[in-house]
Amino acid sequence: MAFSLTSPVTGSTQTGLTSPTYTVVADSPPNNYGKQYYVSTLGGTQTGVLAHSVAAPFTIASFRPQVLKTLAPVNPVTGVLRNVPHNVYKTVTRKGVLPLAGQAYAPASMTSELKIPAGSDLADPLSLRAMIALHIGALQQFSDGLGNTVTTGTI
Repeated sequence: MAFSLTSPVTGSTQTGLTSPTYTVVADSPPNNYGKQYYVSTLGGTQTGVLAHSVAAPFTIASFRPQVLKTLAPVNPVTGVLRNVPHNVYKTVTRKGVLPLAGQAYAPASMTSELKIPAGSDLADPLSLRAMIALHIGALQQFSDGLGNTVTTGTI
């Protein structure tokens, strides 16, 4: 699988974090169709943030479909595809967070899911790459705003 992180990972801009970096180490994924890393060390200033532990996990994992789908033949009469199956790829980041001081950590998560029509990997790969480039670029651009949204409830 092409999912591979170079450590340390430079974090995006967030209020309260100064030059955040994350040293990641390969971990055992939950299944054979993914790769997972855990955060072993934090860099920059991240007061109150913890690296990965059993009680407060800090992981990122990426998964591919267990069975990759392909296109069925077109209808011989109409020349139209009967249906277009999708291959779903996911990347999930988990972080143990305190729901209330003095309480046990609870997992927070963030998931990006790619739902790719079978065949488009060959017929239109640059459009797939453009979609991914925009998505990740937008997340990077509004990272701090997203942090504000989840901490204030405003959009």
